[in-house]
Amino acid sequence: MSHNKDAWVSQRAYSLWEFEGRPDGRGESHWAQALREFEQLELTKASPDGNDLIEKLKAAGRLMRVYDEPAPDVVDDDDRQLKAAR
Repeated sequence: MSHNKDAWVSQRAYSLWEFEGRPDGRGESHWAQALREFEQLELTKASPDGNDLIEKLKAAGRLMRVYDEPAPDVVDDDDRQLKAAR
């Protein structure tokens, strides 16, 4: 276990213990719950640059595409003037 993981789980287990009114004999269950929560958080973590999330969204077909050029049916005033001049 890494130091950060231990520290996070320890702090979370302590918070759970305090939230429940500091009951005796519940340390193991609080630790287990905190560990499960940490593991869930790790599963949802994106890479630092976000590329893994982008790939998952692409695979699921849920990534919106961004285009540099306007759609063909979108025409601005400059295009209208240029076409009128021809």
